[in-house]
This record gives sequence, structure tokens and C-alpha cells, in this order.
Amino acid sequence: MTSIDMIAASGNLVRNGASAAKARDPLPRLLAQLVERAGPSVTVERAASRPWASALFQGRRHVVALNLTGPDAAERRAAFVEGIEEAEWNLSGHFVADISIDDRRPAPDGEWIELSALTIEDW
Repeated sequence: MTSIDMIAASGNLVRNGASAAKARDPLPRLLAQLVERAGPSVTVERAASRPWASALFQGRRHVVALNLTGPDAAERRAAFVEGIEEAEWNLSGHFVADISIDDRRPAPDGEWIELSALTIEDW
């Protein structure tokens, strides 16, 4: 049987404090930049984030659904989608390893975009 000394383990939380602050979920910062890229009259319909890890990296997987409204929604959707894979994102402590458009279609009041992104902690 394995046991753990809880007093010793809590000291580790203090030593890793800087890492914990750096590892915050970058979704709010990514959302702000996505909304800015989409332009005026955009609604975040859904945004979810979950932990992700590989043998060498850790980060988060994000799924975002946006609804663009207005008379120019189709043009804004096309501009939003164009070149998104090569776009630069400013996420301190993280970087966007992958971003892709999963679905895009007309909606009754505008245009619908669903995308997924993988952010990795930047060591």
C-alpha cells in the first residue's frame, strides 16, 4: 500500500505556484481575439475547453461556436475563415498549435461558424 504525507505534498503546491498561474485556461484570451477577428455583431454561442496532453506536451482543446449577424455577415464569415490556420494569436504562456473551422453555414439571422483549437503550454 502506498501512502502520502499530506503536509509534505502541500509544500509542492507553493513551489509550483508560478507554473499554475502560467497554466491558466487561455480560452478567455482566445475568445476575445476570435470575437475581434469576427468583427461587430458577433455572439459566442458556445465555448468549451478541456485539458489535453501528449507524451511531451500539455495544453487544452477548445471548441467555439460563433454567430455573426448583420447585412455583411457572409462577407465577415469569409474574411474570418480565410487564413485562420496561419493567424497569429497572442496567448501569454500558451501558443495555438492547431486551429480549424469545423462547420460554417448560413443561419436564420446571419452566419454560423464552429471551430476547434489546440493550445499548448509554452515552456
